[in-house]
Amino acid sequence: MSNDLNRVTIIGRLTRDPELKQIASGTAVCNFSIANGRKFKDKEDTSFFDCIAWGKLGELVAQYMKKGSKIGVDGRLQQRNWGDKDGKKRSTVEIVADNVQFLDSVSGQQKEPVASGQQPPADFNPFSDDDVPF
Repeated sequence: MSNDLNRVTIIGRLTRDPELKQIASGTAVCNFSIANGRKFKDKEDTSFFDCIAWGKLGELVAQYMKKGSKIGVDGRLQQRNWGDKDGKKRSTVEIVADNVQFLDSVSGQQKEPVASGQQPPADFNPFSDDDVPF
């Protein structure tokens, strides 16, 4: 079996409030969606990506992020297949987050990068939107 590369790093804004749920084992899972825009010459293009964060990382996303919040996500792509209630085959590709960065201020405070299981300090100011090269 080959050991292929599957990494995604994306920055964008949440299109809706994160949805936090618990699976049967009690593990937290957070679903959210990111809008990622780019400008090419005089044309703007926006793509939308579904994301999922597990455990403590998912709890932190749900606690600190809301619709419109700017977020950076580092993770991997995952494809899921299932059958809907009408028996039709359905499929989706989503980003499974390994690390996130909270890039907006929350209650006037900036947040630093958050890896799975880490709590962000309240007084860290990583950078402003002017520091991002795009």
